[in-house]
Amino acid sequence: MPIVSPLKARGARWGALVALALAISGPFGGLAQDMPEVDTALVVSVDVSNSVDAVRYRLQLEGIAKALEDDSVIEAILTGGRGGILISLVMWADKPKISIPWSRISSKEEALAVAQQVRRLPREGGEFTCMSGMMRMIADKVVTQIPATANRIVVDVSGDGKDNCNREEPVDDVRDELVNSGVIINGLPILEGDDGPSLEGWYTDHVIGGPGAFVLPAKGFGDFERAIRQKFVNEISGTMPVSKHAKAD
Repeated sequence: MPIVSPLKARGARWGALVALALAISGPFGGLAQDMPEVDTALVVSVDVSNSVDAVRYRLQLEGIAKALEDDSVIEAILTGGRGGILISLVMWADKPKISIPWSRISSKEEALAVAQQVRRLPREGGEFTCMSGMMRMIADKVVTQIPATANRIVVDVSGDGKDNCNREEPVDDVRDELVNSGVIINGLPILEGDDGPSLEGWYTDHVIGGPGAFVLPAKGFGDFERAIRQKFVNEISGTMPVSKHAKAD
């Protein structure tokens, strides 16, 4: 980014200070383009709406943390051609929130550190399942801020209900925008509650998209840990599980 000083006499000094600030400002700073390339940039998007009580919330976060500690997931991270991934976590209900900004994992120690960060996240919540708004925020503020070149950009959407916010933008429209920009969207519907019987098909029709996109359901919140672990392995390694709910393109 070019640095423009309002005062020519102090231009050199001002430029040096701004450059230093960008260099130490973290993954979104001025040195982002110098980060090593990664195999996958993975956005983990977690539903925390009204149907997700404290027990279900902890089941989801603990499932994500344990998946990051799992040997099969760590192996998938470390054996990719570029030896690392970027991961970000978004919680969403009425409004989405970036709970963990882009973080690089290129070692077991880094995977374990992010797992502990997931466990320490404060309780978030909301009333509605605003999936369209979540996708819009990811399109505008998460995908655009990836701090390194990634071989794949994947958004992993999990939840136990259909979009119920009556947004001006239908879920399908924002989904298509993300897919057209090169993003793969996979779904992890949690088949519990009123939407359970039809949710897997709804995710197939309205949520997933992109080459090899797939739906991998959890049979209730108690099955979330198993499902997210398997899903991470597939997403990080770039493989597609055998599923009747998958898209070839």
